[in-house]
Amino acid sequence: MAITQAVCTSFKQELLVGTHNFTATTGDTFKIALYTSSASLDATTTAYSSSNEVSNSGTYTATGGSLTSVTPTTSGTTAICDFSDISFTSATITARGALIYNSTDSNKAVAVLDFGGDKTSTSGTFTIQFPTADADDAILRLA
Repeated sequence: MAITQAVCTSFKQELLVGTHNFTATTGDTFKIALYTSSASLDATTTAYSSSNEVSNSGTYTATGGSLTSVTPTTSGTTAICDFSDISFTSATITARGALIYNSTDSNKAVAVLDFGGDKTSTSGTFTIQFPTADADDAILRLA
């Protein structure tokens, strides 16, 4: 089993038919779920699954947390989408990766995040910090 960072293939097709709306104030609700190293997540992931999701702890509960979307914009000739960082407090968590998904539309998968190893919090704060929102680093980019 492995977690491989990728923008999900199904998401790419769904963009072309207008499935996802990332507008901050009127768009869909996007969530992020955390997974153990036993999870199998990659470009072929099509939807959220509770299989090998980390256990409830502190403010982290099954299905993960809601992301605050930043309205898509451009950086040079690249379209970008970003989310505000998210934290789960008072949590004892060991996570190897995460799945961003659209909870408004049948929990459709957007992207898999590979943390590069287990990340742990012990009765503390587990934070996911998104990269700079620019053409080279934004979490979602269309070049």
